[in-house]
Amino acid sequence: MADRVTVTRTGGVVEVRMNRPEKMNALDRAMFEGLLETGKALAADRSVRAIVLSGEGRAFCAGLDFASFMAMAGEADPGRSLFHREADSPANSAQRAAWVWTEVPVPVIAAVHGVAFGGGLQIALGADIRIATPDTQFSVMEIKWGLVPDMSGTQALRRLVRLDVAKELTFTGRIFSGNEAAALGLVTRLDENPREAALALAREIAGKSPDAIRASKKLLDQSGLVSVADGLRLEEELQKSVLGTANQIEAVQANMQKRAPEFQDPA
Repeated sequence: MADRVTVTRTGGVVEVRMNRPEKMNALDRAMFEGLLETGKALAADRSVRAIVLSGEGRAFCAGLDFASFMAMAGEADPGRSLFHREADSPANSAQRAAWVWTEVPVPVIAAVHGVAFGGGLQIALGADIRIATPDTQFSVMEIKWGLVPDMSGTQALRRLVRLDVAKELTFTGRIFSGNEAAALGLVTRLDENPREAALALAREIAGKSPDAIRASKKLLDQSGLVSVADGLRLEEELQKSVLGTANQIEAVQANMQKRAPEFQDPA
């Protein structure tokens, strides 16, 4: 699994790279497990400030390795099944390769190039922010194989685009460009070098109060999923949780003194 996903850390910024370039980072069991285990480990690491998710070689991720999928589909052991579900997440093992990035409490930025097909697109949709090249090719490709998107992509897709757009992309499986993805709202912004742009953004985020960043992600992820009253209560609750903390005071002092802040890892 370690050879499928590499992790590089510089300060509080962690880069996670899918590392199967000869197969355009297609998803086999080792890739599924590598993404899941890496995401879970980073979610528990209080010193992580931001994550960049990218792919080695000429693509972000070409989606499912279909031969590998057919082999896995016939396995009898439910403990190793892609449909196995752990108690700590609503997602099964396959879904969680993408969903785990929503469970990570810090911002995750996907740097997308080449292609993001099927499961690859769903992994990108699990990130908080997506930066892609204008010529990146995207597709909700599962219909090509007589399947439905089943790596949590329907949940993310529906929150990013109109229902009719989500249906058209899903029903046709057509390939569309980074330019169109940006116009539809699936891509946050375009850049000819998305990896460098994502790392620069991650470094900027890592320089902010980690308590406020984590609280902001939690708050925004709940927006639209809870009632207005519950959302406002959560806003108040999270504001109280950061107000007067060492990191919040440091943010004020650093701004007043016109210096770089020195934040502590969240408790």
